[in-house]
Amino acid sequence: MPPAFDTLLTIHGPALHAYLWRLLRDPADAEDALQETFLRAFRAYGRAADHPNHRAWLYRIATNVARTHQKRAARAAARASALDPDLAAPGPGVAEQAAQAQTLRAVAAAVAALPQQQRAALILRKYQELDYAEIAAALACTPAAARANVYQALKKLRQLDW
Repeated sequence: MPPAFDTLLTIHGPALHAYLWRLLRDPADAEDALQETFLRAFRAYGRAADHPNHRAWLYRIATNVARTHQKRAARAAARASALDPDLAAPGPGVAEQAAQAQTLRAVAAAVAALPQQQRAALILRKYQELDYAEIAAALACTPAAARANVYQALKKLRQLDW
């Protein structure tokens, strides 16, 4: 018998929120995406109640919601910068920060610059601690492709000069 929907949300909700926050890098956006993920999951639950891996199913929905959100945000930013040239110009320099904070920002930027599939696979593996089969189910790819995406993401990060 499949678990009740509210049980799935209770069990996986905090991890999904952390995953979405890491993908979107904004608490409000992550909360919105989490609610959208729950809504989509609720609508599809009748069709997916017998899914063999509910966690991977929810991560797949969350990944798709995050991708949609990022596309919308990019279009909105492009429209805003086209209307206001000051938004496209870089802001004033930031006062010198601690070395650790600077490194963390550099890592976050490098992860954000990764291709979407590699970034999602890396976050699912390193932060959410999913195995490659679960990553494959969440990202609609094979376990070998999931492993390759994590490998390529780590390889790109290691090549950066910190």
